[in-house]
Amino acid sequence: MVIQIILLLVFFAVTVGVGIYFRGRARDVGGFVLGGRSVGPWLTAFAYGTSYFSAVVFIGYAGQFGWRFGISAVWIGLANAFIGSLLAWVVLGRRTRVMTRHLGSATMPEFFGARYGSKGLKVGASLITFIFLIPYTASLYNGLSRLFAMAFNIDFTLCIVIMSILTAVYVIAGGYFATAVNDFIQGIIMLGGIVAVVVAVMRVNGGFTAALDSLARVSDPLVSDTPGIFASFFGPDPINLLGVVILTSLGTWGLPQMVQKFYSIESEQAVNKGTVISSVFALVVAGGCYFLGSFGRLYAGRVDIATEGFDAIVPTMLENLSPILIGVIVVLVLSASMSTLSSLVMASSSTFTLDFLKGNVVKKMTDKQQLLVIRVLIAIFILISAIIAVVQYKGNLSFIAQLMGISWGALAGAFLAPFLYGLYWKRVTKPAVWVCFVFSVVFMLANMFFKQAFPAILQSSINAGAFVMLAGLVIVPVVSLLTKAPDKQLVDNCFSAYDRTVTVKMRESLGETSVAEADVK
Repeated sequence: MVIQIILLLVFFAVTVGVGIYFRGRARDVGGFVLGGRSVGPWLTAFAYGTSYFSAVVFIGYAGQFGWRFGISAVWIGLANAFIGSLLAWVVLGRRTRVMTRHLGSATMPEFFGARYGSKGLKVGASLITFIFLIPYTASLYNGLSRLFAMAFNIDFTLCIVIMSILTAVYVIAGGYFATAVNDFIQGIIMLGGIVAVVVAVMRVNGGFTAALDSLARVSDPLVSDTPGIFASFFGPDPINLLGVVILTSLGTWGLPQMVQKFYSIESEQAVNKGTVISSVFALVVAGGCYFLGSFGRLYAGRVDIATEGFDAIVPTMLENLSPILIGVIVVLVLSASMSTLSSLVMASSSTFTLDFLKGNVVKKMTDKQQLLVIRVLIAIFILISAIIAVVQYKGNLSFIAQLMGISWGALAGAFLAPFLYGLYWKRVTKPAVWVCFVFSVVFMLANMFFKQAFPAILQSSINAGAFVMLAGLVIVPVVSLLTKAPDKQLVDNCFSAYDRTVTVKMRESLGETSVAEADVK
């Protein structure tokens, strides 16, 4: 217990210290929200990765999907690394950095407003972000309760209060740059912690080969009669596995808190380095989480899923490890949760201030007023999410739990296609974006309230979220081609960001012609 408390106190001191140290970089809106667009590739890559993976993944998803799919759950981690990280950086990274800088947009709704010349889209996107990020933020706390109860035997409410206060202090004080530095530190903890935990759990089960052999001997007639199904390549339920892969991997392409990481990176060249770093980080963290969770059924005799739920699986796997390792795990899960929480409240508060309040509710806001409002809203959003988490935990309210579940699908479904096509295709129209927004939000809300009316495969909020994301990729081009083309001058101005001429000096002759200087495109 002493070791675990010392590790926590050191972690808390470093986290708060970073926020205070970097408060000088957060004196204006650009510095507070985007770090002055001067954040290097290492910090940006770790900020992207730590925003991606939280306690929801380590405790909730790893346990739930590892139990359902066995060793095939590793496909989720691999897809998160190659689709959610590598491909996202390659496809979105550079073009997002260039166009958002050209348009002067600091948030995703602000991008929609400038790219499509529509104040309505900007306001609509900000409302969708606000409505669906708050319950998603509240879900981050859920994975902490059992872990802290196991390690410290303290109440879940106290865990929430500690985590909320610490996150609020360093985000409000230091803004995005302090958040990015803390994300880097927390990311290092996550990398080391995941590796240590996987090695320890494999050792307890006799090594990888012995653990896999034991998993192959597990049977569940309610799931499948096939022998060794939980140790097979695609597991007992490949269709639903695909739904999880699509939602958790492609979904990052449309989440405001993820995409906005590309806004702040210091240069186009830094994107290439950040791509590699982020992908390796995701491969270790996501791959390690789902690999660990895939052996959850080896602990079936110690977990009652019917009464304790899937969140009990991973803590049960860890409870007999050494005190030092448990302390590392606690700090790991706190790191994962706080980094994602800081990213979400930063996205929520900046979007609500810059895209909804500014120019609509408050006609004129100075830079200082905007900065003050953003900081106040960060505190308010953290408070609201903490209250929701406590109410849901104490009252076991399924409505709130369901709302948390559809948040990712609604956000990614609404924003992915309009954002992606907006970076690459000039023909995208404003009505097409509106149709995608409305379709995704209405579909996900209907799935929550009228689940039984949907086909069996779409009654799962995960499959429904994956469906609306893929549907958006079809809806946007079809509606765009059926509606009036956008204003040519507006579109040409947006895409002029990619038509940049670079002048370089040449010191040597080329061929037979001596050249002192040349302009090269």
